[in-house]
Amino acid sequence: MMDAESEVETAMTIFEKVYEAVRLIPPGSVATYGQVAEAVGNRRLSRVVGYALHVNPQPGVIPCHRVVKKDGQVSEAFAFGGMNRQVELLRAEGVEFTDDSHVDMARFRVQFLPLITG
Repeated sequence: MMDAESEVETAMTIFEKVYEAVRLIPPGSVATYGQVAEAVGNRRLSRVVGYALHVNPQPGVIPCHRVVKKDGQVSEAFAFGGMNRQVELLRAEGVEFTDDSHVDMARFRVQFLPLITG
């Protein structure tokens, strides 16, 4: 059984891996929560990716706006200015949308994020 300190260390390590994976998404591209989860070693951690991005300690450095749902929808709960701000940030990078809230995933989704180890 893990003690509270070990659980916090594990969670922080996972969050750090999430932030590292998100840093690898190039400007003008997006990745899904599932792709980021897979890059940190467990594709079932999509919700954890969302939690980590919601408390992003460096929103100007860690580009959490580049992470969207699997269908391309931006987050209604984007922590740094809401859904409209996420759309603005992505459009400023050249990302195009199929409607007001869905990224054109066929054109702008990254095909691969490397596995983050450590």
